[in-house]
Amino acid sequence: MYFVYILKSIKFKQIYIGLTNNTQRRLSEHNLKQNKSTKHFAPYELIATKSFSNRKIARNYEKILKTGYAREKIISYIYR
Repeated sequence: MYFVYILKSIKFKQIYIGLTNNTQRRLSEHNLKQNKSTKHFAPYELIATKSFSNRKIARNYEKILKTGYAREKIISYIYR
């Protein structure tokens, strides 16, 4: 099982979209600043997850969420 997840920075107006097979482990890694691209905006809270049966489908969905339009919609929904 694979998950596409959305994290929200608690201190900054920043989101992160990622892919994993273990959301709790991955959230912990982000909050322990073990991810180079997100360590400056930690701590994070998990906003949403969506599960997929295979990695390829999950990766395609993650790419869609990371497009400019989808990212803007997510940010406007979270920070309204």
